[in-house]
Amino acid sequence: MDGEYQSLLAPSPEFLATVKVFPLIPSLKKDVARTIDSALSWDQLTASDINFSIVRPIVLKYAKLKNMAVVYACLVVRSYFLAESEAELAYAGVMHSRATLCEILAMKLLSRFASNHIQLVAVLTTRWNPLAGAPFEIAEQVRQAVGGDEDDIDSAQSALEMAISTQAKAFLASPVSQKVVNDIYSGRIVFSMSGSRSILADNYKPRAIELYDCRTAPFIDHYRLRVPRYGAILEFLNFALLLLTFILCLSNQDKAAVTVWEMAFVLFAVAFTLEEYTAATEHGWIIYIANLWNVFDFSFIAVFILYLVLRIQGLHNNDLDASSMAFDILSCGACILFPRLAFFAISNNVVILSLRAMVSQFVFFIGIAAVCFSGLLFALWTLGKDADPAPSLKSIAWLMTQIWFGNTSLSFGQAERFHPVFGPILMITFAALANTLLLTILISLLSNTVARIDANATQEYLFQFAIATMEGVKSDALFSYQPPFNILAFVILKPATWFLSPRALHSTNVFLIKLTSLPTLILIGVYERYFAAGQRFRESGRDAAQSLFNSLPRHIKNMPLVEALVGSSSNGVYEAIFDVDFTSEMELFDDSDDDFPTLQSFQSSTRNGGLQTTPTPKRKKLRPSSLGPPSPRGSPRARSLNPPVVEPSHSAELPASSSRSPLAVLFGSRMPSSDSVTRVEATANRIEVLMKDLHELPVQKLKEEMKDLQDRQARIESLLLVLTRGMRNETHRQETFP
Repeated sequence: MDGEYQSLLAPSPEFLATVKVFPLIPSLKKDVARTIDSALSWDQLTASDINFSIVRPIVLKYAKLKNMAVVYACLVVRSYFLAESEAELAYAGVMHSRATLCEILAMKLLSRFASNHIQLVAVLTTRWNPLAGAPFEIAEQVRQAVGGDEDDIDSAQSALEMAISTQAKAFLASPVSQKVVNDIYSGRIVFSMSGSRSILADNYKPRAIELYDCRTAPFIDHYRLRVPRYGAILEFLNFALLLLTFILCLSNQDKAAVTVWEMAFVLFAVAFTLEEYTAATEHGWIIYIANLWNVFDFSFIAVFILYLVLRIQGLHNNDLDASSMAFDILSCGACILFPRLAFFAISNNVVILSLRAMVSQFVFFIGIAAVCFSGLLFALWTLGKDADPAPSLKSIAWLMTQIWFGNTSLSFGQAERFHPVFGPILMITFAALANTLLLTILISLLSNTVARIDANATQEYLFQFAIATMEGVKSDALFSYQPPFNILAFVILKPATWFLSPRALHSTNVFLIKLTSLPTLILIGVYERYFAAGQRFRESGRDAAQSLFNSLPRHIKNMPLVEALVGSSSNGVYEAIFDVDFTSEMELFDDSDDDFPTLQSFQSSTRNGGLQTTPTPKRKKLRPSSLGPPSPRGSPRARSLNPPVVEPSHSAELPASSSRSPLAVLFGSRMPSSDSVTRVEATANRIEVLMKDLHELPVQKLKEEMKDLQDRQARIESLLLVLTRGMRNETHRQETFP
């Protein structure tokens, strides 16, 4: 499939502009609010009965519209109910259940577009305007209610961005969403996002969504710099250079003059700050700060800005103390830079994923404890005014901090210094609370946080992976430049946007990108054409290595070290077994003997002539013990009473048996003719065969299944009565429920 055909499968920008988004939002809000009137958990909402009676009808209703913005609309309604759950605390459980239902609807409606992969990508990555398709009067009311600029009102977001901002982790962790996220991350999907909040926007050539093929793409393709996978590698290299210049700057610091290494560090740090500011502007602060590593980056930027201000002040006023303070502050940035670089290698670890939640819980708890103990700080400072010398607030705060972290003996030695009576009481109370109660509560909170993150480690990792992927797909032109060349591009292209046409600006931008990133583009082109997965050079090299391994002696291949590096040869045998086509002579059983019960869907069952849970068993040959009740073991007389084997022949009549059956004895006295007696006996034997076959049918199993279906229907009817009870009392509920 060539690139032109693939691009034709994608919806055009003109078609996407005609999609109506706004009518979906109030309709979904109404249906979800009318359906859910009680607090339900995720497990309850995904149960089979709720899915059959509530979720499936809504999905079928909106799937008929074939509107590509329906997934985005579900997530918008989810954001509304999440906001309502925080505003209406009395109905927080109900609102949260409605938000959860919106996420489930988004997951199920997304699977409706999975047949066309490019269309699926368009559903998730297209930036929809929530006011698209709204009447003019409603749009004006929204503008008056929101206020602000026209650009703020018309700002659009994609479904993936909405899922990140609403914390829809189950939606992002679903296989359909992760398929798109993985393709975007690896660069198999090519699309361009029009930048509405970009610092340097280049929207001259919007590209339709297509599958990337290196055979048809140009060798030097500047769009490959925006692939999140390559962006992560380049980001690691840029951060390593920043760390190297940071170390050299502090190792060769000169408070009276600026060294070469300090100039290099300032240049890379300014470029790094510009890159992070562009990322925060591109996707918004909510999505930017949702990434754990961006918190580290923002902290380092704050340290760097404070260092730069003090350093400029010290150089301008020849103040060595200010320059010394600037370097001291910059030295504290090592506590951020070194872990930040190390976390690149272990970013997928469960401990790292739970680190952010633990830090937020710790900071929140310490903040509450500091506010609570501020009264004790003021009380000790007031009681200690009469002491000689009087302790300051700083010394008292430092003393309380030492006691908080375990140095309890200080509370007994310094207690009477504040007051002979109240000092020991207050200090012992603080020591007991700090080291026993509050510390135990803090450990319990952090343990519960780690356990919760560990239980949902997969969703948390996929959520962070989706954030990193969406941050990597940026429309701002500055992201195609590697630091410190992004400063050069900003200085040249930003003023050029004021007088250059979009075509000329695009040509200048492409030229500068290829000029500054030519070695990187060449490496990417060589890798994708020769060394990437599925390429001929890599496959041939793998085959050569496998042939070399197979030619080794057996005692070398069976060495533990070689087997650990290459793998066991038995695994290859197991995989090759299932790739071999078996002949019909190897079949152990006949296809006609497969009488296993099968579970069919309703559509397939109706096509086959009706519902069928178990196949009709074939007629078997009658054995001596098949007619009549089983005889007790060890009774030869009872065995001799069994009739002989009845073998049905190909003729219309059955052979006469040596002993007459009970039915033959019953009707035999009324039939004087011998021919009629023979026919009656044959008919009786045939009836006995049919009755035996009737007894062998799974009638009892069918009865049990029918009873099970009746019980299930009764449970569904009772559940519907419970769920619609609020609708019957709708007039009364509207007075108390918004």
